[in-house]
Amino acid sequence: MTRLPHGATVRRDAGLYGYERALRRVGMDLVAGVDEAGRGACAGPLVAGAAILRPGKGGEIPGLADSKLLTEKARERCYTHIVRRALSWSVVVIESDECDRLGMHVANIEALRRAVALLDVSPHYVLTDGFPVDGLGRPGLAMWKGDRVAACISAASVLAKVTRDRIMVALDRDHPSYDFKTHKGYVTDVHNAALTEHGPCPQHRLRFVNVRRAAGLEPLPPPVEPVETCEPMVDDLVGSIRVGPTTWRGESA
Repeated sequence: MTRLPHGATVRRDAGLYGYERALRRVGMDLVAGVDEAGRGACAGPLVAGAAILRPGKGGEIPGLADSKLLTEKARERCYTHIVRRALSWSVVVIESDECDRLGMHVANIEALRRAVALLDVSPHYVLTDGFPVDGLGRPGLAMWKGDRVAACISAASVLAKVTRDRIMVALDRDHPSYDFKTHKGYVTDVHNAALTEHGPCPQHRLRFVNVRRAAGLEPLPPPVEPVETCEPMVDDLVGSIRVGPTTWRGESA
C-alpha cells in the first residue's frame, strides 16, 4: 500500500497530474483518488469523496488544488468542473450518530471504502491521503499531503469539502445557535461558547470531549488500539451503503 508499481517514476517537477501519468505508463489507466472532510469537527457528518479523472487535457480541472487552500468560490468552481469532467465520482456521508457508534477512526475508513465502492468505474489503482486504507480490493498508495500533490486526491477533497459545507449551511437553518454556516461544526472558541450556553444539538458528536462536557456527560475511557475483526473488500461494501438523500453517486456524461 505504500509503493508505486515498478517502473512508475515521478519527476519532482511532474506537477499535480504527474502521479496519474506515471501510473498510466505502467498500465494503471484508471486511477482513483479518495479523501474526506469533517474528521476533526465535533458536529455534522463525515464526508468522503472519490474521483477518477479522465486521461489527458480533457480531464484536467482548472484551478484544482487542495480544497483547504482554495477559497469558497474557487472550490465551487472546481466542484462544477469535476462533476462534469471526471470519468467517475462519488460522495458518501456518514452521519454524526454513526460516527459516534463506529468511532472516528473506523468511520473514516468506512467512508473512504464506501466512496471507492460507489464509483461506477472500477479503478486499477487508488491514491489515498495520508494513510493506507485496507479492503479496497485493488492496489494503492498512501501519500503524505496527497491532496496537494495528486490531482485525483485534490478532486476528491473538493467533492468532500463542498458537499459537507453545503450540508452544514443547511443545518445552520435548523440550529442557528451554533453558527454552523461559518464554523462548519469545528471546535472553535465561538462554537465552544455556543455549546456551553445551549448544550449540544442532535448533530453533535458525543464522543468529543467538549460535547460531552457541555452535555454533562462523563468523559469516555481512554481508547484502546482499534482492531478490525475483518477487512471487507470493496464489493462487499456496496450493499452496506445507505442510498438516500445523504449519499451521492455520479458519472459525468
